[in-house]
Amino acid sequence: MFGSQWRLLLCTVLIGAVIFELVCCQKDAQQRTTPGRKPKQHKAKPGKTTNKEARAATAKPKIKATPAAPAQTVLTQVLNKGKFKKVGETISVQSGDTLELRCRGKPVQWSVPPYLEEDDDGRLRMVQHERYGALTLVNTTGADTGEYTCYPMYCEDTDCRKEYNKAIKVFVFFPDPHELFVPSSEYYEVIQLRSNWPTVLPCQVTSPEAKVTLHREFPPAELKVDGSEISFDVRKGITIHRPRVHHAGALYCVASLGNLRQSSTKYMLIYVNYPMAPPAPVIQASSGSVAVGENLQVSCSVVGEQNVGVEFTWEYPGQQIGRPPYTQESITPVGGGAAGQKSQSVLLVDEVREVDQGIYTCTAQNLQGAKSVSTTVKVVSKAKPKKPQIVKTRK
Repeated sequence: MFGSQWRLLLCTVLIGAVIFELVCCQKDAQQRTTPGRKPKQHKAKPGKTTNKEARAATAKPKIKATPAAPAQTVLTQVLNKGKFKKVGETISVQSGDTLELRCRGKPVQWSVPPYLEEDDDGRLRMVQHERYGALTLVNTTGADTGEYTCYPMYCEDTDCRKEYNKAIKVFVFFPDPHELFVPSSEYYEVIQLRSNWPTVLPCQVTSPEAKVTLHREFPPAELKVDGSEISFDVRKGITIHRPRVHHAGALYCVASLGNLRQSSTKYMLIYVNYPMAPPAPVIQASSGSVAVGENLQVSCSVVGEQNVGVEFTWEYPGQQIGRPPYTQESITPVGGGAAGQKSQSVLLVDEVREVDQGIYTCTAQNLQGAKSVSTTVKVVSKAKPKKPQIVKTRK
């Protein structure tokens, strides 16, 4: 009996231990799924891959696309032994040597000094290669000095146009031991001195090292090149920034380099006082209604700057029958002193006829432009004189 009781007690202890273990496992599972804690990841069986892992393995890394930068136009000079040099604003090539330029682009076009465009004697060659255009000039002289430009071309099918905003320019000097100035076929060159625009005397030298001065032929004198009123640019020549009457006359440049001193072409400067704006004419008829047989005057006037010429032209109904224009023109100062002037043209129509009825137009023109104004004139029949009334009196 004592043995059976001992076995029952042992069984009770074992059952209690099992129940306690089950309760602990359940609490542990609840703690692992409590919010704020990371759930336990399930391991896949060997040899198998989950869908999520498969998508992650096959997905390509995301790379932000960046637009390709357009190829920049580059102008280089080919030197001896296959060397290349990127050009600046100016380069010098000794006269007699070969100039070779390369411009990256497909295709490109070249612009050369006017002297070479007119006649290059077969010395100039332009070739388009796969990725660049090449310009080659052989047997060079001082006359080849000037600006050389490469224009990239934008093409759609067979239609191509120059991209002026991407053009690259280089001024090339060809120093000549015997010629300091770029040769000219003209002994005298006439240049207009416009009062409203800078004037350039193209005293271009073949060497950037040459010193240039400006001179007046008569009376003989050297003009001051101060960089303000008159300046010198080795690529352009002499610039008169604000032309005035005293700048007119025969001028020339003198260049010196070492022991060599030479004079340029002579420039005959003619001063022209350009107006600030086109004229503003005013038209007026002596009468808006004229009887047949009477005289008519139509005036057109312009008030403007002094010493600025104004040209008048007329259109009127009488032109249809060949009536010639009879005009009187005058210029009078206005505003006191040299403030301005009044230019006037008066169209005279004698013994008006019915055909003279219509629109009269005056056009005034100066160097800046032209403007027209019109007025209408009506022609009426001449009034018949009234017959004197006879008063009969009774006798």
